[in-house]
Amino acid sequence: MAKQCCTGAMMKCSMGLAPSTLIATPKMVKTSMMDAANIMDHVPFTNIPPFGMCQSPSNPAFVAATSAAMGTPTPVPCTPATVAPWTPGSPTVKVVMFPALNDSSKLVCSLGGMIEISMAGQMTHNIP
Repeated sequence: MAKQCCTGAMMKCSMGLAPSTLIATPKMVKTSMMDAANIMDHVPFTNIPPFGMCQSPSNPAFVAATSAAMGTPTPVPCTPATVAPWTPGSPTVKVVMFPALNDSSKLVCSLGGMIEISMAGQMTHNIP
């Protein structure tokens, strides 16, 4: 069974060079005394802080930096571009009308990365 995610959950991006920490939108719903997250907690910089540097070949800034370095891959500062909600979320548990975020959910960055939860932020609440 998956763990319910909350503020403090650790995330990793397949194109990022550093981990990041989820910041759930403040809600009246808590899990282990932290704000519970739902699939709508996907707003760049508000919920999803940068992942250090980006090395995605789909990122125009990476392409430009690499070109300027004569073809040497040159990571650029991460700017998360997450326009769609996390998927799939919990099929049966809702947090403020939306599916609760669990640690098996994924988030797509339109610049080419896949964001995953590596640690849910709490270790006591399981959800489907």
